[in-house]
Amino acid sequence: MIVSTAAPDPVQELFHEYVIPNYVRYPVTLVRGEGSWVWDSQGRRYLDLFPGWGCNLLGHCPPRVVQAVQRQVEQLIHVPNTWYIEPQGRWAQMLSQRSFGGQAFFCNSGAEANEAAIKLVRLHCGPERFKIVTFQGGFHGRTLATTTATAQPKYHEGLGPLVAGFVYAPFGDAQAVAELVDEQTAAILVEPVQGEGGVRVPPQGFLAQLRQIADEHNLILIFDEVQTGCGRTGHWFGYQRFGVEPDVITLAKGLCGGVAAGAMLARPELARSLRPGMHAATFGGNPLAAAAGIATLETIEEQGLLQRVQHLEKLFLEQLSPLVDELPIVRQVRVVGLMIGVELSVPGEPVVQRMMDQGVLINCTQGNVLRMLPAMTLTDEQAQLGCQKLTEVLRRYVQQAPEEKNA
Repeated sequence: MIVSTAAPDPVQELFHEYVIPNYVRYPVTLVRGEGSWVWDSQGRRYLDLFPGWGCNLLGHCPPRVVQAVQRQVEQLIHVPNTWYIEPQGRWAQMLSQRSFGGQAFFCNSGAEANEAAIKLVRLHCGPERFKIVTFQGGFHGRTLATTTATAQPKYHEGLGPLVAGFVYAPFGDAQAVAELVDEQTAAILVEPVQGEGGVRVPPQGFLAQLRQIADEHNLILIFDEVQTGCGRTGHWFGYQRFGVEPDVITLAKGLCGGVAAGAMLARPELARSLRPGMHAATFGGNPLAAAAGIATLETIEEQGLLQRVQHLEKLFLEQLSPLVDELPIVRQVRVVGLMIGVELSVPGEPVVQRMMDQGVLINCTQGNVLRMLPAMTLTDEQAQLGCQKLTEVLRRYVQQAPEEKNA
């Protein structure tokens, strides 16, 4: 474990005194990033395989995004959405043309994008149809409505009463969804791949079955693509990988290469229900985010990064899949594009700490799933280094705690 013997970090002291401690923070102060590397205030370098919780899709400080924001900040930083600005319109066009031709609402985060989708459902379907089916293990945000949509009881503790109108089905069980649908049901909200839920991949045909249920009952099918969108799965959007087209998608995280932004894309016939005065986001689609969003899409396209993701997916599978047979504590390896989950039979947080000690940053979700959301610009050498370090750490974990083999 990293234990500092130096003088107290002044930045960390500032946080202890002035910042609400609602995050569990590692005792590391990051000061600089480039690509898939970050440096701390002590000069130590880390390979970041979970950059910005997946927001830094192109790595830290991608040159084209940096330059676009620098140019834009000299022209307009922020203007209200009561005016037209060319970057927002062009950004919407680029997203529409790479998806199903929807219209865009811009906001600042994935939670806000999902909140907009929930409002759109209620406005479009009317007060008699308001229920939305979501899925156990899913994650949709931290507002009160999106927390309710998140079918994980641990996120509901102390926040009741929750927002009415959400019903939960097991992820992957289309029959359970069909049985939940009644005359009050308006929509289905699902992640094409559950990210925070442990990189859980839907069973073959599940998303197509949801599309069929939605069509049969005149429901709106919403795909939460906050993690799967913008190339993360090796396609522009996750739904394209599975060949099932939704009515609405929500986006954030990697949307602007690390700059804060969110978006909802909806079919035009649905989009018009979000009429003036019913929803807004003051900073949504602001000039800086729009410039960064355009630069992100251009970078992905011009550098062939969708194909790069497909290559890296195979590399991670080849490197990590053998661990299932080698190490009893490794239950399963799941890789979808650059969404990587290694499910353990033991707690994963000690592995995260040991990886940090080795200079590699990863995440643990659901208590026992090691999660990586590396940058699309990750090199083969960096991917191999990360897999090598993880393999070494897991082997030592087994050797040092043999009693945990049968846990």
